[in-house]
Amino acid sequence: MDATTDLPLAGTRVLDAATLFAGPGAATLLGDFGADVIKIEHPTGDPARRHGAQVRGESLWWKLVARNKRTVTLDLSRTEGQEICRALVRDADVLVENFRPGTFERWGLGYEQLRELNPGLVMLRVSGFGRVGPMRHRAGFGTLAEAMSGFAHCTGTPDGPPTLPPFGLADGVAAVMAAYTTMVALHARATTGRGQVVDTALIEPILHLLGPQISAHQQLGLVQERSGNRSPHNAPRNTYRCRDGRWVAVSTSAQSIAERVMRLVGSAHLIEEPWFATGSGRAEHVEELDAAVGGWIAARGADEVIAAFDGADAAVAPVYSAADIVADPQFAALGTVVHVDDPELGSLAMQGVPARLSDTPGRVRWAGRALGADNAEVFGRLGIGARRRAELRGAGVI
Repeated sequence: MDATTDLPLAGTRVLDAATLFAGPGAATLLGDFGADVIKIEHPTGDPARRHGAQVRGESLWWKLVARNKRTVTLDLSRTEGQEICRALVRDADVLVENFRPGTFERWGLGYEQLRELNPGLVMLRVSGFGRVGPMRHRAGFGTLAEAMSGFAHCTGTPDGPPTLPPFGLADGVAAVMAAYTTMVALHARATTGRGQVVDTALIEPILHLLGPQISAHQQLGLVQERSGNRSPHNAPRNTYRCRDGRWVAVSTSAQSIAERVMRLVGSAHLIEEPWFATGSGRAEHVEELDAAVGGWIAARGADEVIAAFDGADAAVAPVYSAADIVADPQFAALGTVVHVDDPELGSLAMQGVPARLSDTPGRVRWAGRALGADNAEVFGRLGIGARRRAELRGAGVI
């Protein structure tokens, strides 16, 4: 496997004992920048191995979320598995887990117990509802967080139902927040010498993205309702269908952009209206603005629309699918899509590291590995020889 000595988190050891997406996603982000991530999964395999699209029995979700991780099998509910976990914790920097609150304590792997072995340990604990409160023991999933955070309430058409995203939005947002706060905890440790618990509840990071809705409710009694693709704060802002059937998205968050768009579509007279001077005023006249913009776009092909908007220095973008993304020169210039040599699938395309550092960039070194691929190496370093590993494997511990 590729060395990580040139990567910024080289030497940071992470134990990823979480399942599915938020906790493992945080560990993936750390691994992208060189952390030595050891994925601990049950001997029957992580649920992500059976999630989503499969190619020759290989989950593409697993290949993505388990990239840059060494993988070992370990049943943490068994006494022998708990002993091995403690041995791994002794020289770890981070332990990630997302079992229901109280589970790790029941197994003798709670933070107060583990910090006696390793006072510098940072324990990232991801759960649906956090570690306190009346819902702390409930099973939590991203869908529930998308519902309870207020996201679904304000997403969808005005006459339609609350709408959930068709992908793991809450999990993805929580993964980014969890990785960030874990790095904050590691930074604090550099000063204090002490680790700490990072408690991430799925219902909170996505709420943070929704803007000042809590403040608006407290100060003004406002609750944001569903408005489809339109913004309650600005107009025109929507997706529009072109003559060739393709779709484009238009944004006019800046006043100057709104004016350029209306001049471009032949409705410069609307700029002189008193209500046009503010985003909220334009939002109140969205039907008139959408009719002008939508009608102009509908009479032209997408390429013509995009070229005209670009020439007018106005904001437009095509609505892309995955097929469009992999063919787009902007994504190519950024290096957004990388190809990883995978022993099961050959050249595997996936998203690369989602941010670029000028001096110490991360990289995708390998995709998710086979079940127990690193048992011999990782457990061997703990002094667990081949004969003992065979015994543990026969007993279902590894």
